Amino acid sequence: MQFLDQAKVYVRSGDGGNGCVGFRREKFIEFGGPDGGDGGRGGDVIVECVANLNTLLDFRYQQHFKAKKGGAGMGQNRTGAGGADVVLKVPPGTQILDEDEETLLADLTEPGDRVVLLRGGNGGFGNARFKSSTNRAPRLANPGQAGEEMYIWLRLKLIGDAGIIGLPNAGKSTFLAAVSAAKPKIADYPFTTLHPNLGVVRIDGFDFVLADIPGLIEGAHEGAGIGDRFLGHVERTAVLLHLVDATLDDPVEAYEIVRGEVEAYGAGLGEKPEVLALSKADAVPKDELKAKARELKKAAGVKPLIVSAATGTGVPEVLRAVAAKIKAVRAEEKAEPARAGWRP
Repeated sequence: MQFLDQAKVYVRSGDGGNGCVGFRREKFIEFGGPDGGDGGRGGDVIVECVANLNTLLDFRYQQHFKAKKGGAGMGQNRTGAGGADVVLKVPPGTQILDEDEETLLADLTEPGDRVVLLRGGNGGFGNARFKSSTNRAPRLANPGQAGEEMYIWLRLKLIGDAGIIGLPNAGKSTFLAAVSAAKPKIADYPFTTLHPNLGVVRIDGFDFVLADIPGLIEGAHEGAGIGDRFLGHVERTAVLLHLVDATLDDPVEAYEIVRGEVEAYGAGLGEKPEVLALSKADAVPKDELKAKARELKKAAGVKPLIVSAATGTGVPEVLRAVAAKIKAVRAEEKAEPARAGWRP
């Protein structure tokens, strides 16, 4: 399946139906009077979050969505039919932004979330509405109210519990493939991963969602390489798993490059709990691996875990460390509303 995490869409709500000018005309009934009905209301534009989607690919093939116009009023005081709504179905984690790509209109994170983006126009009044004691036969009806229109941006930020970050070819996709049923593309050249991948991981009876994003290079926040666009997919994660390639000559430099890009991106990513690990341990002699681990510990302030996705060495330890931090973050998130509502 192709992946699309951003789309520009035109939406328009339906116009209201016109009111009717009509008069009751029946044999033997004198002075029948006006009986023109009101127009129907135009359809709304609704955005709905559904569970079985994980991409915005549908919006590549259709970018214009228009709700139906309300039906016109009719004689015998019949109101026109309401226009059908148009519903845009999006995956969990979708943000709706105004045309300026900055103003957040809605954030849909749970399946079943719905937001009415634009309201349909009201139907016009029929001439029966204008009858009065001084105007017994009005020949006036209102046109329907025009609908609203706008361009919006849909931006998907995948919802995962933990996100894997690192330079290109740090072993992120190999790790995800080793610990989950996900099947990301794996090759020995940079930028093999061109879009985020998700996998469900289980360790000691605890399940969590692990997100692998394309690798970062120096200057990614300024658009270098693939840029930092995909960092948005780990904004919602509780923990970052930072993989540093142990086969590099200077793993400390690799660590600092990625950390610099994460902090330059902002959005609170730099403050997220991080699990640091040296990957591809099977490809480095033990003495060299220990020396690089010591250097990385000095730079990062924490002892890195040693892992090899190819052989499975250290994988359970990394998963347990990630799971422990996820549990701690989720517990803290649950405790915060309770503390906010507490009163002495």
